[in-house]
Amino acid sequence: MIGYVTLGTNDLERATAFYDALLAPLGASRVMPMPQGGFVWGRDWSSPMLAVAPPYDGERATAGNGNMVALQVESRDAIDALHAHAVQLGGSCEGPPGLRGPEGEQAFYGAYFRDPDGNKLCAFRMGPA
Repeated sequence: MIGYVTLGTNDLERATAFYDALLAPLGASRVMPMPQGGFVWGRDWSSPMLAVAPPYDGERATAGNGNMVALQVESRDAIDALHAHAVQLGGSCEGPPGLRGPEGEQAFYGAYFRDPDGNKLCAFRMGPA
């Protein structure tokens, strides 16, 4: 249902470096530049994508209170690694990796972090370990 999500940045060079490094382990790379500056990352054109760009209206980008982008990850170990990688790249921890709720078929394992512009992301996996 979701085609892509766009996050604002005030430092395109820093944001591009962050997302190039963060999304590569998930198999995503830049798939297109955006007309007003910025880029779109994805695995392919049929999967959801993530865009990062300066705001179209020319105003300062701010992180939305209550907004979050969730990145589906293949394994719990990969979530742990991605969270650590995000913090190493200049992001900040918003909730360490861990199981949120009971184990089982609908188990939710996630980790929360913010990018250098303050946008909140979650790396998650549904299902048993």
